Amino acid sequence: MRVAFGVLGPVVAWAESGDGPDEAVRGAALALRGPRHRAVLARLVIARRRVVPVARLVEDLWPERPGNDGAGPGPSPAPPADPVGTLRTFVAALRRTLEPDRPPRAPARLLVTEGPGYALRAAPDTVDAWRFEQAVTEAAGLPPKDVLALLQRALGWWRGPAYAEFADQPWARAERSRLAELRLHAVERRAEARLSLGLAAEAAADLDAHAAEHPWREDAWRLLALALYRSGRQGDALAVLRRARALLVEQLGVDPGPGLRALEADILRQDDDRLDPGAGGAERVWAEATAAYDRTVPTGARARLESTVTLLRGLAVTGGDGLRSARRHRLAAVSAAEELGDPHLCARVIGAYDVPAVWTRLDDPAQAAQVVAAAERTLTALPPGPAEEALRARLLATIALETRGADVGGANVGGGRGGGGRGAQAARLAQEAARRLDDPVLLAFALNATFMQTFQRAGLAPERDAIGAELVELSARHDLFTSEVLGRLIRLQAACARGDFGAADEHAAAADRLAERHELPLVGVFTRWYGALRLAETGTFEAAEAAYGDAAAELTGAGMPGLERGLLSLALLCLRLRHGRDLLVLARTDADWGPYVPWVRPLLLLAEDRRPEAAAALRGAPAPPHDLLYEAMWTLTARAALALDSPPAARRAHAELLPAAGELAGAASGLLSLGPVDSHLRDLAAALRTP
Repeated sequence: MRVAFGVLGPVVAWAESGDGPDEAVRGAALALRGPRHRAVLARLVIARRRVVPVARLVEDLWPERPGNDGAGPGPSPAPPADPVGTLRTFVAALRRTLEPDRPPRAPARLLVTEGPGYALRAAPDTVDAWRFEQAVTEAAGLPPKDVLALLQRALGWWRGPAYAEFADQPWARAERSRLAELRLHAVERRAEARLSLGLAAEAAADLDAHAAEHPWREDAWRLLALALYRSGRQGDALAVLRRARALLVEQLGVDPGPGLRALEADILRQDDDRLDPGAGGAERVWAEATAAYDRTVPTGARARLESTVTLLRGLAVTGGDGLRSARRHRLAAVSAAEELGDPHLCARVIGAYDVPAVWTRLDDPAQAAQVVAAAERTLTALPPGPAEEALRARLLATIALETRGADVGGANVGGGRGGGGRGAQAARLAQEAARRLDDPVLLAFALNATFMQTFQRAGLAPERDAIGAELVELSARHDLFTSEVLGRLIRLQAACARGDFGAADEHAAAADRLAERHELPLVGVFTRWYGALRLAETGTFEAAEAAYGDAAAELTGAGMPGLERGLLSLALLCLRLRHGRDLLVLARTDADWGPYVPWVRPLLLLAEDRRPEAAAALRGAPAPPHDLLYEAMWTLTARAALALDSPPAARRAHAELLPAAGELAGAASGLLSLGPVDSHLRDLAAALRTP
């Protein structure tokens, strides 16, 4: 049974009988019992899949002050004698309701126990508020017709004020206000879409009540006056603007803003060029350009493939569905190019996808292998001439990027020196060609490829910092903003490795500024995780734990499974080790450990005092992949080796970590930290009686 949750109105849950959010696919409502059962559910929905500690839930359910608890009239009752036990009873009842078919003693999949509390692991499309927020976000990039359809449907999901029965609860207040503001924004964006589509009369009818109910919203008055003008009601439009002025002055004590004043002047001048320009600037240009392209470029033209890859590059940096779609269509474009049998075209299609990459674990290894194979075939097919040098360099950079962590030749290739495996060799050759050709865009691509091949051993953060510095300098000279963001994030990682959080702060702030200016939402994922790492090293355990929960929420739906899987659990485990906290709470959860299981499992088994199994798991753990978490995985191995008195594992961990002396273990990832490498080396040396 798939369970959906409604908070845009009274808090409800129902069994869905279809795949969509509309009323037609809802099954029977689920019985949520008493008001505090609904309060627990609402509180967990507000947490957005993050863990809410038991102590916080108890405090929210039974506040230590008189007043209304939002579940009915009258003062808040005194807490029960055993509030924690009562809360567990509520959770158990909710679990029976939400997962009626779960076998006895089987772990819960929806309302889970994790660490110090509970979390609701609802899918993003099963909570109406989350779907509504996503719909409003998606609408920002759609043409007016699609905006109108999407927002019309999304606004229909509202059944009343959000979290209606918890209006007086402090824990619900901020989220209720945020959702209410988002709804008003959606109403106004729907009106703009109607105006763009020539539906001025419909927009005016909808906006009249909206502006009257929310007189402080100048955008509502502006849109209403504009809709009336476009409906041929110039006098009514001017009357609305005068009414808006009077209400703003009388109720808020402020004069109308420049938008309303400019609109009134335009109406008085009857400036139709400004008041009724048609479908809107950017949307009109896009619509006219794509229509012209479809008319003039034949359906089977090879230029369409190259244009498609250019679009996919832009789509990839939008994150979420955009990134997933870009990956999927990229492989289809490569396959189509190969079918045409033109190696030059194929090289351009493969090499044009120079999307900056900062994370070292592939999101789709199978697809990456297919792209590498196509690039190798194309390299062989290209004629050996100087005219093809740039194409060959792009193919080589692609191979290096898509083989990240896959082959290690043992030699350092940072800065273009040496190299062993195919990926390292390809990166070096691409960089050499880019420098010969004096091509800054190609050089940025090659430097990205070189970065991905600088993980042959621990302690290479300085090499990567040099790559990041060159990317920043190169990008600033040639206005390559996505490559500058990449350089900033690489330098942020390197600064974290050496514990220089002042420098890391500067790079994070610069990356965020570029992301805001150029609409690059994925950048915030990495800077938010950096903020959690910083708190893990400089703040309290509780503050860092909460920050990691917030950072993990940023990853949901970001389209980066290679980064997302298991990362929150790993970060919380590292945090507990860093602060000397018990791992038992993590060992007894059904947390997703993703690809990190082999290096985490010995410690989790030790936490449960299962030493023989832990020793077997340590012996069976493979060498970690050569990526941004290389030092972190060896540090986990070191801790397990020390706890289990395993000299072979301890010697190997000591040898692998020694080049990273002076760094923070794992912090080169920019995501998490296990403290100074030197302290782990001292512990290992003492156990091995080694200097």
